[in-house]
Amino acid sequence: MTHNKRPLPGTRGSDIAHPVDVHVGQRVKLRRTLLGMTQGKLGESIGLTFQQIQKYERGANRVSASKLWQLGNVMDVPVSFFFQDMPPSVREAFPGYQGETAESDIPEEHLTLHRRQTLELVRTFSKLTDPVIRKRVIDVVRAIAESETVNAPNMPLAAE
Repeated sequence: MTHNKRPLPGTRGSDIAHPVDVHVGQRVKLRRTLLGMTQGKLGESIGLTFQQIQKYERGANRVSASKLWQLGNVMDVPVSFFFQDMPPSVREAFPGYQGETAESDIPEEHLTLHRRQTLELVRTFSKLTDPVIRKRVIDVVRAIAESETVNAPNMPLAAE
């Protein structure tokens, strides 16, 4: 009896990254970007090249447990950070995966976190130390967002 099944994502013989590896890589990139750290600087701090960090961030290569621990230490987050906010579709499908790409099941609101402008806004906002000013900024951004939603519901997002 021959099996013509495609190998599961992330396993030997598969050319598709496992969705969990992709998610962990996205979280590495998110944290690195929020810290304003380059791939080269991060790689140097844990004994890797920037190319290896790129592969981690794409999910092309798995991050070993020891490297995950080092990444958490360097980026000042617990190892669990890299697994937070995993889409339910990935958790429910583990260990198999039905889709063609890992991003296909990720809702748009999760991808928003990875947009450069969003990351720049968060990084800049985190520099504000006065809680009153922080609250005012939140109120202004919320008011603008609500105004756009009410006044132009079909307006396309600006290209980034």
